[in-house]
Amino acid sequence: MARGKTPIKIIGERNIALNLSNPSHHQQIALIGKALSSPTRLNILNLLKNKALSIQEIAAILQIPISSTAVHIKCLQEANLIITETQPGNHGSMRVCICSMQKFLLETFDSDLDCQNNTISIDMPIGSYFQCDVKPTCGLADENGVIDTYDSPASFYSKNRVRAQLLWFQKGYIEYRFQNLINAMLTLSEISFSMEICSEAPGYLNDWPSDITIFVNDQELGTYLCPGDFGDRRGKYTPSSWPNGRTQYGLLKTFSITDSGGYIDKDLVNPNISIADLHLEHAPYISLKIQIKDDAKHIGGINLFGEKYGDYPQGIVMSLIY
Repeated sequence: MARGKTPIKIIGERNIALNLSNPSHHQQIALIGKALSSPTRLNILNLLKNKALSIQEIAAILQIPISSTAVHIKCLQEANLIITETQPGNHGSMRVCICSMQKFLLETFDSDLDCQNNTISIDMPIGSYFQCDVKPTCGLADENGVIDTYDSPASFYSKNRVRAQLLWFQKGYIEYRFQNLINAMLTLSEISFSMEICSEAPGYLNDWPSDITIFVNDQELGTYLCPGDFGDRRGKYTPSSWPNGRTQYGLLKTFSITDSGGYIDKDLVNPNISIADLHLEHAPYISLKIQIKDDAKHIGGINLFGEKYGDYPQGIVMSLIY
Protein backbone atom coordinates (compact mmCIF):
# COMPACT_ATOMS: atom_id res chain seq x y z
CA MET A 1 0.00 0.00 0.00
CA ALA A 2 1.33 3.44 -0.84
CA ARG A 3 2.80 5.58 1.91
CA GLY A 4 0.25 7.59 3.82
CA LYS A 5 -2.66 5.38 2.70
CA THR A 6 -4.81 3.74 5.38
CA PRO A 7 -6.93 0.60 4.85
CA ILE A 8 -10.54 1.07 3.78
CA LYS A 9 -13.04 -0.75 5.95
CA ILE A 10 -15.67 -2.62 3.93
CA ILE A 11 -18.77 -3.05 6.04
CA GLY A 12 -21.62 -5.44 5.22
CA GLU A 13 -22.31 -8.08 2.53
CA ARG A 14 -19.86 -8.20 -0.37
CA ASN A 15 -22.01 -10.50 -2.51
CA ILE A 16 -24.61 -8.80 -4.73
CA ALA A 17 -27.73 -10.88 -5.52
CA LEU A 18 -30.43 -9.34 -7.72
CA ASN A 19 -33.61 -10.75 -9.25
CA LEU A 20 -34.87 -9.61 -12.64
CA SER A 21 -38.49 -10.09 -11.56
CA ASN A 22 -38.10 -7.60 -8.71
CA PRO A 23 -38.80 -4.06 -10.02
CA SER A 24 -36.87 -2.51 -7.15
CA HIS A 25 -33.71 -4.20 -8.46
CA HIS A 26 -33.97 -2.90 -12.02
CA GLN A 27 -32.13 0.38 -11.41
CA GLN A 28 -29.11 -1.32 -9.88
CA ILE A 29 -29.10 -4.00 -12.58
CA ALA A 30 -28.98 -1.23 -15.20
CA LEU A 31 -26.18 0.58 -13.36
CA ILE A 32 -24.14 -2.62 -13.05
CA GLY A 33 -24.69 -3.36 -16.73
CA LYS A 34 -23.42 0.10 -17.63
CA ALA A 35 -20.45 -0.23 -15.27
CA LEU A 36 -19.39 -3.59 -16.70
CA SER A 37 -19.81 -2.52 -20.33
CA SER A 38 -16.40 -0.81 -20.48
CA PRO A 39 -13.12 -2.74 -20.82
CA THR A 40 -11.37 0.10 -18.96
CA ARG A 41 -13.72 -0.22 -16.00
CA LEU A 42 -13.19 -3.99 -16.00
CA ASN A 43 -9.45 -3.35 -15.82
CA ILE A 44 -9.99 -0.97 -12.92
CA LEU A 45 -12.06 -3.57 -11.05
CA ASN A 46 -9.32 -6.11 -11.64
CA LEU A 47 -6.73 -3.73 -10.13
CA LEU A 48 -8.91 -3.03 -7.11
CA LYS A 49 -10.04 -6.58 -6.33
CA ASN A 50 -7.30 -7.19 -3.77
CA LYS A 51 -5.88 -3.78 -2.86
CA ALA A 52 -6.76 -0.11 -2.53
CA LEU A 53 -5.36 2.39 -5.01
CA SER A 54 -5.71 6.10 -5.45
CA ILE A 55 -7.16 7.59 -8.61
CA GLN A 56 -3.69 8.88 -9.50
CA GLU A 57 -2.19 5.40 -9.13
CA ILE A 58 -4.91 3.82 -11.27
CA ALA A 59 -4.41 6.44 -13.99
CA ALA A 60 -0.66 5.84 -13.98
CA ILE A 61 -0.97 2.04 -14.19
CA LEU A 62 -3.52 2.13 -17.02
CA GLN A 63 -1.87 5.13 -18.70
CA ILE A 64 -5.10 7.11 -19.00
CA PRO A 65 -5.87 10.71 -17.94
CA ILE A 66 -6.79 11.32 -14.30
CA SER A 67 -9.99 13.06 -15.44
CA SER A 68 -11.08 9.95 -17.39
CA THR A 69 -10.17 7.74 -14.46
CA ALA A 70 -12.39 9.82 -12.17
CA VAL A 71 -15.35 9.40 -14.55
CA HIS A 72 -14.87 5.61 -14.61
CA ILE A 73 -14.58 5.52 -10.80
CA LYS A 74 -17.83 7.46 -10.45
CA CYS A 75 -19.64 4.95 -12.71
CA LEU A 76 -18.34 1.98 -10.71
CA GLN A 77 -19.25 3.64 -7.43
CA GLU A 78 -22.82 4.40 -8.57
CA ALA A 79 -23.23 0.67 -9.30
CA ASN A 80 -21.98 -0.19 -5.78
CA LEU A 81 -19.08 -2.17 -7.24
CA ILE A 82 -16.39 -0.10 -5.49
CA ILE A 83 -16.16 2.24 -2.54
CA THR A 84 -13.94 5.30 -2.20
CA GLU A 85 -12.55 7.31 0.69
CA THR A 86 -10.85 10.66 0.83
CA GLN A 87 -7.57 10.36 2.72
CA PRO A 88 -4.75 12.78 3.46
CA GLY A 89 -1.90 12.61 0.98
CA ASN A 90 1.57 14.05 0.57
CA HIS A 91 0.14 17.02 -1.30
CA GLY A 92 -3.29 17.55 0.22
CA SER A 93 -6.01 14.86 -0.01
CA MET A 94 -6.46 11.87 -2.32
CA ARG A 95 -9.34 9.55 -3.20
CA VAL A 96 -8.59 5.91 -2.46
CA CYS A 97 -10.67 3.14 -4.07
CA ILE A 98 -11.20 -0.59 -3.56
CA CYS A 99 -13.58 -3.18 -5.02
CA SER A 100 -16.48 -3.79 -2.64
CA MET A 101 -17.92 -6.84 -4.44
CA GLN A 102 -16.80 -10.45 -4.33
CA LYS A 103 -19.66 -12.09 -6.26
CA PHE A 104 -22.55 -10.90 -8.39
CA LEU A 105 -25.63 -13.10 -9.02
CA LEU A 106 -28.49 -12.15 -11.34
CA GLU A 107 -31.52 -14.44 -11.14
CA THR A 108 -33.63 -14.44 -14.30
CA PHE A 109 -36.58 -16.49 -13.00
CA ASP A 110 -39.20 -15.75 -10.38
CA SER A 111 -38.28 -17.86 -7.37
CA ASP A 112 -41.53 -17.13 -5.54
CA LEU A 113 -43.63 -18.03 -8.55
CA ASP A 114 -41.69 -21.25 -9.14
CA CYS A 115 -42.30 -22.31 -5.54
CA GLN A 116 -46.06 -21.91 -5.95
CA ASN A 117 -46.46 -22.96 -9.58
CA ASN A 118 -43.69 -25.45 -10.16
CA THR A 119 -45.11 -27.32 -13.16
CA ILE A 120 -44.62 -26.74 -16.87
CA SER A 121 -47.22 -28.45 -19.08
CA ILE A 122 -47.55 -28.98 -22.84
CA ASP A 123 -50.77 -30.26 -24.42
CA MET A 124 -49.90 -32.20 -27.58
CA PRO A 125 -52.69 -32.69 -30.18
CA ILE A 126 -53.00 -36.40 -30.89
CA GLY A 127 -52.58 -35.82 -34.63
CA SER A 128 -49.14 -34.22 -34.13
CA TYR A 129 -47.25 -37.50 -33.85
CA PHE A 130 -43.69 -37.75 -35.15
CA GLN A 131 -43.82 -41.27 -36.56
CA CYS A 132 -45.86 -44.46 -36.38
CA ASP A 133 -46.06 -48.08 -37.48
CA VAL A 134 -49.61 -49.35 -37.02
CA LYS A 135 -51.65 -52.39 -38.05
CA PRO A 136 -55.43 -52.67 -38.65
CA THR A 137 -57.92 -52.24 -37.26
CA CYS A 138 -56.78 -48.62 -37.46
CA GLY A 139 -57.92 -45.17 -38.40
CA LEU A 140 -58.27 -41.49 -37.52
CA ALA A 141 -61.27 -39.19 -37.12
CA ASP A 142 -61.90 -35.48 -36.67
CA GLU A 143 -65.10 -33.67 -35.66
CA ASN A 144 -66.64 -34.50 -39.05
CA GLY A 145 -65.91 -38.22 -39.01
CA VAL A 146 -63.27 -40.54 -40.44
CA ILE A 147 -60.15 -39.07 -42.04
CA ASP A 148 -59.40 -40.82 -45.34
CA THR A 149 -60.41 -44.51 -45.04
CA TYR A 150 -60.92 -47.19 -42.39
CA ASP A 151 -58.23 -49.79 -41.66
CA SER A 152 -55.58 -48.25 -43.90
CA PRO A 153 -52.18 -47.49 -42.27
CA ALA A 154 -51.67 -45.07 -45.17
CA SER A 155 -54.30 -42.82 -43.58
CA PHE A 156 -51.83 -42.09 -40.79
CA TYR A 157 -49.71 -40.22 -43.35
CA SER A 158 -52.57 -38.11 -44.68
CA LYS A 159 -51.96 -34.37 -44.77
CA ASN A 160 -55.14 -34.07 -42.69
CA ARG A 161 -53.82 -36.24 -39.84
CA VAL A 162 -53.04 -33.12 -37.78
CA ARG A 163 -56.81 -32.58 -37.42
CA ALA A 164 -57.29 -35.95 -35.73
CA GLN A 165 -59.31 -35.99 -32.51
CA LEU A 166 -59.52 -39.78 -32.27
CA LEU A 167 -57.09 -42.42 -33.52
CA TRP A 168 -56.92 -46.15 -33.06
CA PHE A 169 -54.85 -49.19 -34.06
CA GLN A 170 -54.66 -52.89 -33.18
CA LYS A 171 -50.88 -53.39 -33.08
CA GLY A 172 -47.76 -51.29 -33.55
CA TYR A 173 -46.76 -47.94 -32.08
CA ILE A 174 -47.11 -44.20 -32.36
CA GLU A 175 -44.42 -41.74 -31.21
CA TYR A 176 -44.75 -38.12 -30.10
CA ARG A 177 -41.87 -35.72 -29.59
CA PHE A 178 -42.40 -32.88 -27.13
CA GLN A 179 -40.24 -29.78 -27.03
CA ASN A 180 -37.57 -30.20 -24.35
CA LEU A 181 -38.23 -27.38 -21.88
CA ILE A 182 -36.04 -28.73 -19.07
CA ASN A 183 -34.72 -25.87 -16.90
CA ALA A 184 -31.18 -26.74 -15.82
CA MET A 185 -31.38 -24.21 -12.97
CA LEU A 186 -34.14 -26.21 -11.25
CA THR A 187 -34.31 -29.80 -10.00
CA LEU A 188 -36.77 -31.96 -11.93
CA SER A 189 -38.67 -34.26 -9.56
CA GLU A 190 -41.18 -35.82 -11.98
CA ILE A 191 -42.08 -36.05 -15.67
CA SER A 192 -45.55 -37.28 -16.49
CA PHE A 193 -47.85 -37.88 -19.46
CA SER A 194 -51.63 -37.75 -19.14
CA MET A 195 -53.93 -39.13 -21.85
CA GLU A 196 -57.42 -40.53 -22.38
CA ILE A 197 -57.21 -44.07 -23.75
CA CYS A 198 -59.10 -47.34 -24.07
CA SER A 199 -58.75 -50.64 -25.93
CA GLU A 200 -59.74 -51.15 -29.58
CA ALA A 201 -62.39 -53.76 -30.42
CA PRO A 202 -64.68 -54.15 -33.46
CA GLY A 203 -67.47 -51.66 -32.71
CA TYR A 204 -66.92 -51.61 -28.96
CA LEU A 205 -66.65 -54.11 -26.11
CA ASN A 206 -66.45 -52.89 -22.52
CA ASP A 207 -64.70 -56.16 -21.61
CA TRP A 208 -61.77 -56.22 -24.05
CA PRO A 209 -58.38 -56.18 -22.26
CA SER A 210 -55.33 -54.68 -23.92
CA ASP A 211 -51.68 -54.35 -22.84
CA ILE A 212 -50.59 -50.78 -23.65
CA THR A 213 -46.86 -50.18 -23.14
CA ILE A 214 -45.36 -46.73 -22.61
CA PHE A 215 -41.79 -45.70 -23.47
CA VAL A 216 -40.13 -42.38 -22.61
CA ASN A 217 -36.91 -41.60 -24.49
CA ASP A 218 -36.82 -45.29 -25.51
CA GLN A 219 -36.90 -46.38 -21.85
CA GLU A 220 -39.79 -48.70 -21.01
CA LEU A 221 -41.88 -47.15 -18.24
CA GLY A 222 -44.43 -49.92 -17.91
CA THR A 223 -47.50 -51.65 -19.33
CA TYR A 224 -51.07 -50.69 -18.53
CA LEU A 225 -53.73 -53.41 -18.76
CA CYS A 226 -56.70 -51.50 -20.15
CA PRO A 227 -59.99 -53.28 -19.33
CA GLY A 228 -62.02 -52.46 -22.43
CA ASP A 229 -63.20 -50.41 -25.38
CA PHE A 230 -65.98 -48.19 -24.08
CA GLY A 231 -69.07 -47.37 -26.14
CA ASP A 232 -72.02 -48.04 -23.84
CA ARG A 233 -72.80 -44.30 -23.70
CA ARG A 234 -71.89 -41.12 -25.55
CA GLY A 235 -68.62 -39.47 -24.65
CA LYS A 236 -69.09 -36.06 -23.03
CA TYR A 237 -67.24 -34.33 -25.88
CA THR A 238 -67.71 -36.86 -28.69
CA PRO A 239 -69.29 -34.97 -31.64
CA SER A 240 -72.73 -35.84 -32.98
CA SER A 241 -71.13 -36.82 -36.30
CA TRP A 242 -69.64 -39.90 -34.63
CA PRO A 243 -72.18 -42.76 -34.67
CA ASN A 244 -73.43 -44.79 -31.72
CA GLY A 245 -72.19 -48.36 -31.51
CA ARG A 246 -68.54 -47.31 -31.75
CA THR A 247 -65.88 -46.23 -29.28
CA GLN A 248 -67.14 -43.22 -27.32
CA TYR A 249 -64.84 -42.51 -24.38
CA GLY A 250 -61.78 -43.71 -22.51
CA LEU A 251 -60.09 -43.57 -19.13
CA LEU A 252 -57.74 -40.75 -18.14
CA LYS A 253 -54.41 -42.33 -17.25
CA THR A 254 -51.18 -40.73 -16.06
CA PHE A 255 -47.78 -42.29 -16.69
CA SER A 256 -44.91 -40.72 -14.74
CA ILE A 257 -41.25 -41.16 -13.90
CA THR A 258 -39.50 -39.94 -10.76
CA ASP A 259 -36.15 -40.75 -9.18
CA SER A 260 -37.82 -43.71 -7.48
CA GLY A 261 -39.32 -45.39 -10.55
CA GLY A 262 -42.07 -45.49 -13.14
CA TYR A 263 -45.69 -45.03 -12.09
CA ILE A 264 -49.17 -45.48 -13.53
CA ASP A 265 -51.66 -43.27 -11.67
CA LYS A 266 -49.25 -43.05 -8.72
CA ASP A 267 -48.88 -46.84 -8.49
CA LEU A 268 -45.28 -47.98 -8.80
CA VAL A 269 -44.95 -50.36 -11.75
CA ASN A 270 -41.23 -50.16 -12.55
CA PRO A 271 -38.68 -49.49 -9.78
CA ASN A 272 -35.81 -49.94 -12.26
CA ILE A 273 -36.24 -46.65 -14.13
CA SER A 274 -35.49 -43.10 -13.01
CA ILE A 275 -35.33 -39.58 -14.42
CA ALA A 276 -31.56 -39.93 -14.84
CA ASP A 277 -32.09 -42.85 -17.25
CA LEU A 278 -33.91 -40.53 -19.68
CA HIS A 279 -30.81 -38.36 -20.35
CA LEU A 280 -33.06 -35.34 -20.83
CA GLU A 281 -30.14 -32.96 -21.28
CA HIS A 282 -28.98 -34.52 -24.54
CA ALA A 283 -31.84 -33.86 -27.00
CA PRO A 284 -34.07 -30.94 -28.06
CA TYR A 285 -37.14 -33.18 -27.65
CA ILE A 286 -38.66 -35.68 -25.23
CA SER A 287 -39.97 -38.84 -26.89
CA LEU A 288 -43.18 -40.60 -25.87
CA LYS A 289 -43.95 -43.93 -27.57
CA ILE A 290 -47.27 -45.74 -27.10
CA GLN A 291 -47.11 -49.36 -28.25
CA ILE A 292 -49.08 -52.57 -28.53
CA LYS A 293 -46.33 -55.18 -28.67
CA ASP A 294 -46.49 -58.11 -31.06
CA ASP A 295 -45.88 -60.51 -28.15
CA ALA A 296 -48.25 -58.82 -25.68
CA LYS A 297 -50.46 -61.17 -23.67
CA HIS A 298 -53.51 -59.07 -24.50
CA ILE A 299 -53.34 -57.61 -28.00
CA GLY A 300 -56.45 -55.51 -27.64
CA GLY A 301 -55.33 -52.38 -29.46
CA ILE A 302 -55.74 -48.77 -28.39
CA ASN A 303 -57.98 -45.75 -28.90
CA LEU A 304 -56.40 -42.38 -28.15
CA PHE A 305 -58.69 -39.37 -27.62
CA GLY A 306 -58.17 -35.69 -28.39
CA GLU A 307 -59.85 -32.70 -26.79
CA LYS A 308 -63.01 -32.98 -28.94
CA TYR A 309 -63.75 -36.66 -28.32
CA GLY A 310 -64.30 -38.69 -25.17
CA ASP A 311 -64.74 -37.42 -21.61
CA TYR A 312 -61.71 -35.15 -21.17
CA PRO A 313 -60.98 -31.97 -23.18
CA GLN A 314 -57.27 -32.55 -23.76
CA GLY A 315 -54.73 -34.20 -26.00
CA ILE A 316 -51.60 -35.77 -24.48
CA VAL A 317 -50.37 -33.55 -21.66
CA MET A 318 -46.70 -33.68 -20.68
CA SER A 319 -45.92 -32.13 -17.29
CA LEU A 320 -42.49 -31.29 -15.89
CA ILE A 321 -42.69 -30.99 -12.11
CA TYR A 322 -39.90 -29.24 -10.17
